Formats: sequence, structure tokens, C-alpha cells
Amino acid sequence: MQELEDRWRRALADLDNLRKRHARELERERTVERSRTAAAFLPVLDNLELALSHADADSGAVVEGIRAVRDQAVNVLELLGYPRHAETGVTFDPARHEVVGVVDDPDVEPGTVVQVLRPGYGDGDRQLRPATVTVAKRE
Repeated sequence: MQELEDRWRRALADLDNLRKRHARELERERTVERSRTAAAFLPVLDNLELALSHADADSGAVVEGIRAVRDQAVNVLELLGYPRHAETGVTFDPARHEVVGVVDDPDVEPGTVVQVLRPGYGDGDRQLRPATVTVAKRE
């Protein structure tokens, strides 16, 4: 009986150690992923600072620089698995769109996205946010 009780206590201790080790490994992986994601945004931040340092220069060049930084940020999100969605002319999909307005538009089918106010990022279960859109209706 004593041997059985010892085995049971050892099994409980092993299980507790396994849980602790698993928790440490999860935290380590979270830290690594946070660092990787933050490092991916460093070039975006560098380019924003560069664009701001040229703010006194030609305003067209500054606007072009800011567009380039935006494109770079969108690319980073896509590389992380969150592609940008800002299409008009597509059928409203409640999984990908959030409607904030409805307009009369006789030229398009009802339920068609006619304007994207804020793009969405990601697909399916890996969605950061849906696109904020206006859709068409008919009277």
C-alpha cells in the first residue's frame, strides 16, 4: 500500500512539474513572438521618422513618403498573416464587413459594398478587424 501511495505522489509531482514547464515554455514563446512582431514594425517606425524629418520640405514629397510608410505597414501585417481588405463592388459579408451606412444607389445590386471607410485586416479566424463599409440599397 505504501508503494502505491508513493507512486501516486510521484505521478502528481510529475504532473505538476509538467504543467509548470509547459507554462514557462508558453511564456517564452509569447515573448519571442512579441519581439518578432515588434521588430517587424521597426522599419515602419524608422520611415515615419524619416518622413517627419522632411516635413519642412516639399509637401508632395512628404505625402508620398507617408503613403510609402503606410504601404510598408500594410505589407508587414500581410506578412504576419493579416492581409488588408478594402474592396468596393463586392457583396456584403458579415464575417468581413461592418456596415455603418446604407445609401441609395440604383447602379449596383442591393447589399453591395460601395465605400470602405476603414479597411479590414485578416481572414476567417485570424481577423484583426472587419472593414467598416457603406452598402447599397434600393428604395
